[in-house]
Amino acid sequence: MLNKPDQLLREAKALLEKATGEADVEAVRIGFFGKKGKLTAILRSMGALSQEERKELGLRANRVKEEIESLIAEKKREISATLRSARFSAEKLDVTEPGRRPPIGNRHPITQTIGEIVRIFANMGYSVTEGPEVETVFNNFDALNAAPNHPSRDLTDTFYITKDTLLRTQTSPVQVRTLRSAAPPIKVISPGRCFRTDAPDATHSPMFHQVEGLLVDEGVSMTDLKGVLDLFAKRMFNENVVTKFRPHFFPFTEPSAEMDMSCFVCGGKGCRVCGGSGWIEILGCGMVHPNVLRVGGVDAERYTGFAFGMGVERIAMLKHGVGDIRLFYENDIRFIRQFG
Repeated sequence: MLNKPDQLLREAKALLEKATGEADVEAVRIGFFGKKGKLTAILRSMGALSQEERKELGLRANRVKEEIESLIAEKKREISATLRSARFSAEKLDVTEPGRRPPIGNRHPITQTIGEIVRIFANMGYSVTEGPEVETVFNNFDALNAAPNHPSRDLTDTFYITKDTLLRTQTSPVQVRTLRSAAPPIKVISPGRCFRTDAPDATHSPMFHQVEGLLVDEGVSMTDLKGVLDLFAKRMFNENVVTKFRPHFFPFTEPSAEMDMSCFVCGGKGCRVCGGSGWIEILGCGMVHPNVLRVGGVDAERYTGFAFGMGVERIAMLKHGVGDIRLFYENDIRFIRQFG
């Protein structure tokens, strides 16, 4: 019985030398270490031996077990290397065969338009700041001088999360956050997504993008606003465009205006893009209302400022001749590739 482990070691070596595949090696492992394995049977029969014999047999059996396990692991590595070498020998690589170039993507037209707007204003000295898409009712309405009964507060226009939080309906709340966190002079733009409960159609989407602009300093006037926006229109569309400002109303600016520009396609003669009028409405703007300045902790007697906001999708549609805003969100790669 004491010599049995050594006999099993010699038997295992002989079987492993003949093994040619992983299945042969696994059969050896089960034959010696399985529930009915030969070495397992020896260990179970130790109860009939004396204490000294059990000790001696246990030492020999454990030593043999470790050696057989080492031989099995080595044989597995040997077989694996052999199979890998055979596979490499069988495989052939034709280095003369032309490769397949992976398709190169391009930025989405909305991302491109935002980048172009940011570059134009960055060249004028504006920095970029951003705010959260989930906003407080205070920042989105109250701080922007919107009356409690203003139509934009209705559930038909705004996505409310709770009574006091909502998905921002405009990027204007960034004005409030900027005024409350920085001292004049302030000169920033803030691009971002906005949300309104609009039914999707060719010109409306419940999710859209805006770029807000804000400048606050001493002696800022409407003339400064007109000069900045006129320069923007020329750089964005065409050096020959002419701009005009029409009186309008926004609760957070006074006076307020909407800016039109002469059609960059027909030069003001009238065409499909401008609806035959020769003019295209481009953005809303105005002088920051003193109430908004005060909410932001700015001395409205000392400082003045202007603000403007533009829809990115509208800019992109005008510039690239896109007739339906929904095309920007359908993820049709054929459409997106046209802006590469």
